[in-house]
Amino acid sequence: MSVPKFAAVRQKESFHYELKRRVNEYFEQAGKAPTGNATLFTKAALLTSALLFLYIHLVFFTPPTAWAIVECVLMGGVGAAIGFNVMHDGSHGSFSKYAWLNQTAAFTLNVFGGNSFMWNMKHNLIHHMYTNIDGVDDDIDAQPWLRLSETQPRRALHRYQHLYFWFLYALFYLAWVVMMDYQKYFKGAIGSVPLKKMTWRDQLTFWGFKVLYLALFVALPIYMVGLGAWVVGFLIFAAVAGFSLSLVFQLAHTVEPATFPVPDKETYSLEDEWAVHQLKTTANFATNNKVVTWLLGGLNFQVEHHLFPKISHVHYPAINQIIKQACQEFDVVYNEFPRMRSAVLSHVLFLRQLGRA
Repeated sequence: MSVPKFAAVRQKESFHYELKRRVNEYFEQAGKAPTGNATLFTKAALLTSALLFLYIHLVFFTPPTAWAIVECVLMGGVGAAIGFNVMHDGSHGSFSKYAWLNQTAAFTLNVFGGNSFMWNMKHNLIHHMYTNIDGVDDDIDAQPWLRLSETQPRRALHRYQHLYFWFLYALFYLAWVVMMDYQKYFKGAIGSVPLKKMTWRDQLTFWGFKVLYLALFVALPIYMVGLGAWVVGFLIFAAVAGFSLSLVFQLAHTVEPATFPVPDKETYSLEDEWAVHQLKTTANFATNNKVVTWLLGGLNFQVEHHLFPKISHVHYPAINQIIKQACQEFDVVYNEFPRMRSAVLSHVLFLRQLGRA
């Protein structure tokens, strides 16, 4: 498959080159490494400990029903937070300067039923390179249930997608662990992009962790608490985790200011260089809210993350002003919502607009 080509620019004259120069200069002057620090490692330990406590208490100590429901909700939220803070940085190689520690952090996804190989292809290689390009970026392919780009066909049910998307987002995690990875595996592709060849280690990791997930999250809980209690608890956990993951990632790209560039039909080229493309297709939200930033692993700083995915999220607030200043000087758009609720509202309006257009 041919993939879109970004506008060619002379390296030292490009916007991206200047951004990298300024950000590198910041780290040199501050004497800091761009990877995670003690703050991130402490957060990772805290979240992991919380997850282990909740899992052990739910499975082995069988709390009263009302308390168990609360713990299942918390477990879903903590699981999503580990994905945002630990897995995400690890998969990008920014959690630590040590490769083995990054791999360990990335492998938390495997424990939760996903697969780090598939995630690397889908997220790191495809989504980060070809953001919001329909037919390539798998993150905006939720057909036939949702219409997330004007180039996608409109169906009658899409007229109500701004009303029912909440329910679909709650099903996301369940669909991921039950269906999505297996579809990619047996199809040998993510959307229209072929998968890289999986080594025997990749194969062993894929199937080994799938079995481990079934043992930890299905077989053992059913054995300890019974089928009925497990079904209720697992669905609550999955709904909270799925909704949290879906909403946060969608607020970054499927909102009103974000664009969905279409390559030229003949040359399959795009009009912007890669960095400008990222700014046009991405939006920040609630960057002054420290609680949101802590919980979401800096994913409310999506602009910074898309421009510098190899930099840990703990540094995004520091490089935020550097990037904003460069955008002003180069007259490049910078999309940002002051509050999370503003981004949520924009996402709802975006869905309604595409559903009715």
